[in-house]
Amino acid sequence: MARKIGSRYTANQILGRGSAGTVWLGEGPDGPVAIKLLREDLASDQELVGRFVQERTALLGLDHPNVVSVRDLVVDGNDLALVMDLVRGTDLRTRLERERRLAPEAAVAIAADVADGLAAAHAAGIVHRDVKPENVLLDMQGPLGPGGSHPALLTDFGVAKLIDSPRRTKATKIIGTPDYLAPEIVEGLPPRAAVDIYALATVLYELLAGFTPFGGGHPGAVLRRHVTETVVPLPGIPEELWQLIVQCLAKAPASRLRASELASRLREQLPLLAGMPPLDVDEPGTEPTEEPLEAAAPGEPAVARVRRGAVPLVPGAKPDSNRDTHTSMRVPGPDELAGGARGTARAPRATGAPRPGSARHRAQARRRRIVLGVATAALLAAVGAGAWLATSGDDGTDPANTKNSAPASP
Repeated sequence: MARKIGSRYTANQILGRGSAGTVWLGEGPDGPVAIKLLREDLASDQELVGRFVQERTALLGLDHPNVVSVRDLVVDGNDLALVMDLVRGTDLRTRLERERRLAPEAAVAIAADVADGLAAAHAAGIVHRDVKPENVLLDMQGPLGPGGSHPALLTDFGVAKLIDSPRRTKATKIIGTPDYLAPEIVEGLPPRAAVDIYALATVLYELLAGFTPFGGGHPGAVLRRHVTETVVPLPGIPEELWQLIVQCLAKAPASRLRASELASRLREQLPLLAGMPPLDVDEPGTEPTEEPLEAAAPGEPAVARVRRGAVPLVPGAKPDSNRDTHTSMRVPGPDELAGGARGTARAPRATGAPRPGSARHRAQARRRRIVLGVATAALLAAVGAGAWLATSGDDGTDPANTKNSAPASP
């Protein structure tokens, strides 16, 4: 059902929903537009409306081919909306769900486009704060780039900043998406441009591997991994590309590249990646557990149920794969952050290799222990028998009892 947004726009059809609001296909004076209508509780927040108006000039002035431009901001009664360019295509999350991972050339080309858009935003003093595949749109009507990639545009600029007002979030809360949060945000520092670089490097890792380097499980466990764990190399990509990713995932913000530098150096890698197939790695935590086998269709083998592991910070918490925008989370205390094992994050493996700690890895370890135990028992039995024979007579009598035996007749 169509609805009026302000005096100039009409929202005709819902394109998608998120935790911050609903995106509509709309019509304006200059043709089709996308209208992001924020939630009613946000629209009724007068402080947020004031911040919304303050951000108007900066958001409307952000014009770049790799940024979804904001055409207008509408404050009308209970409606609080961003009117944006309409991109004919899909978002990067949808493509990832369909393909699981991308060929390195296409993945790097998309990341370079996003880095170009971030460079323009950072130059204008705008930090995105929520870079993730859901906020990267692929223009299916644009020219194909390296690896057959479509032009990538970053959207939802300013939304995280608008919602993260001092009154709405306390110092003990975090606004963002757990998988892509930079360590300094987890530790309570203000978000600077470097948080976008960290998030983009996480997205690039996900495009290559099919999973994020620190994600999976309860949000608290994800936050702790960002602070305490280091990422491990992805097999099969050039060392230069890996070093770029490592540098942009550095715990210290000052160690990361600027957006413009990252875009340039990513494009330098493209010739080395031409024709390279998607990586062949397994996601950590996807081996079958020791739970009962599920019933299968007649004639097909039973399949073990797969469970993804989690390390919750909150006792009794259940695993959660929530990736919604602006998820509000408690900041872990210093003791909780220090409590995790410092070391390498969940390491990707070649296909078929068991993950350390997995059910299959434990089963192999048990089999090795059983074999070793049997061999040890056999060895001890053999050694014991040899010792017994060595201390016995040739006929097997006990030498200690020979004093009671009669001497042999001559």
